[in-house]
Amino acid sequence: MNLFLGIFELIVIFSGVLIMDKLFGKWGLYTWMALAVVFANIQVSKQVDIAGISTALGNVMFASTYLATDILNEKYNDKASRNAVKIAAGALIAYIIFAQFTLGFTPNSYDVVDPGMKTLFAMSVRITAASGFMFVLSNWCDVLLYQKLKEKTGGKHMWFRNNISTILCNCAENFGFSILAFIGTYPLLYCLEVAVAGSLIEMLIAACDTPFLYISKKLGGKSGILLENDEELNEDASEKADNTNEVAA
Repeated sequence: MNLFLGIFELIVIFSGVLIMDKLFGKWGLYTWMALAVVFANIQVSKQVDIAGISTALGNVMFASTYLATDILNEKYNDKASRNAVKIAAGALIAYIIFAQFTLGFTPNSYDVVDPGMKTLFAMSVRITAASGFMFVLSNWCDVLLYQKLKEKTGGKHMWFRNNISTILCNCAENFGFSILAFIGTYPLLYCLEVAVAGSLIEMLIAACDTPFLYISKKLGGKSGILLENDEELNEDASEKADNTNEVAA
């Protein structure tokens, strides 16, 4: 059951990345990055067995951030990819802060969810910190490595730079995260088992995200079809800001 659910989740999540790009352009991908890093940090608290392999959830959701930054690089530029990582890091920090506010409030006699929220958020403090650090580090390295490979290959062999950058950075992220997040809570051997299992799954996921990257390129046409043109508003805002500065001077 977990295997089929995992395959279905992969298709839905990667398709969601493409839909967000088509509907909202790079702003949709920025939004996806922020949502993905928060939801992945919630999912990663849950341990599951998939095809006999023990691993933490959140692998597919985390992997979707690599697909998002690769699409940003291919369709926009490497600066857009780096901006996406920064936005996701900000969203993760906000999640950590507001999760602690949630725990801080004393529930009343009618509340029934506080014990569950304490279990989830109390455990996720350490997990989220480890995940956040490795997420930012691995995604930043992925963006840099992807761009270097793109330059070295003259923009050719997109499958090569996609898989090499994603697999290397994702595997490093898996080992770093598993040790930082779970050592002490689980035996070291189990932490390494989770890291190896996660890395194997991530290699498979990386291979699966390549067709979606090509589909994104092949779709063509205009991205952000639901966005309204706000250039005039930006120009008006700039003029007002200039006028305000002149008056202040």
